[in-house]
Amino acid sequence: MIPGPRNLITDVPGLRVGNAQDAALKSGTTVLTADQAFTASVHVMGGAPGTRETDLLAPDKSVARVDAIALSGGSAFGLDACSGVSDALRARGRGYPVGSTVVPIVPGAILFDLLNGGDKDWVGNPYRALGQAAFDDADVDFALGTEGAGTGALAARHKGGLGSASLVLDNGVTVGALVAANPLGSVTTPGDRHFWAAPFEFGGEFGGLGPDSSAGLGLPAPSRKAQVMRLAEPDKGNTTIAIVATDAALSKPQCQRLAVAAHDGIARAILPAHTPGDGDLVFAVSTGTRTIDAEAELGLIGHAASVCLARAIARAIYLATPAAGDLLPCWSAPHDKS
Repeated sequence: MIPGPRNLITDVPGLRVGNAQDAALKSGTTVLTADQAFTASVHVMGGAPGTRETDLLAPDKSVARVDAIALSGGSAFGLDACSGVSDALRARGRGYPVGSTVVPIVPGAILFDLLNGGDKDWVGNPYRALGQAAFDDADVDFALGTEGAGTGALAARHKGGLGSASLVLDNGVTVGALVAANPLGSVTTPGDRHFWAAPFEFGGEFGGLGPDSSAGLGLPAPSRKAQVMRLAEPDKGNTTIAIVATDAALSKPQCQRLAVAAHDGIARAILPAHTPGDGDLVFAVSTGTRTIDAEAELGLIGHAASVCLARAIARAIYLATPAAGDLLPCWSAPHDKS
């Protein structure tokens, strides 16, 4: 397995990603789409998800293909980003055909960034416009770090962000991950230098420091995030939301199994993960352009997706950049990384 040429989820042929953000709001939206509808499913392992249209992605539900997926900040308000994406798709005649009309299918998930120091004193919900702008921005190249849905994200000890990574398997299948990382847990071991995901790193893509050689790492360092947000209940206001994708032709049930496997990447990159106060969720997407023996290859594809997701989470924090009014430092802020 080697990373694709961009080391982005858009190494899966046909996929495009767009970002839109508001610096004053300290929030934004990220949209994954394609020229053709794609097969998708989802698996939720966090205790506090915020979602739209995810019931439709269950294997027994009738609609198998979707037109876009939106990841957004804004907590429940951010779900309106899906409406903006739907508006943009409808204007292009895209959607599920129903008689003489079409209905765009846009599942989405949100993270909590309402207490991150941004100006939230808006009157009209800004996320519908952010969703449409992100869709209009969609391309094969897109920025990571403090961008899109990761603009206002915070991890336990550092600024969170938007991350992505890819792998091309020996059988030619491409797998990628896209994540907005805003977890309750920490992405680094105590001491803030080494990423939990370090064993899965390729080519210094998030600093190249390697794994922490210390023992007794199971107890994470205290959360700066809970302190700066002044939360009486530190397990509130979190979430890691992600999409994994492949060009391998997978059915809807197989996509759900891919989403389940990909959650291992969250657990490898964040400590703790899948808590009652996180909304940890993974969408899984198949563009279906590469025919494979899915029964034989699905295990390997799922493993690759989990590795991509772990790397994408670390890259999200590694690439975060400072901005006015930040409550937490970036990982890249000066400190001893030796």
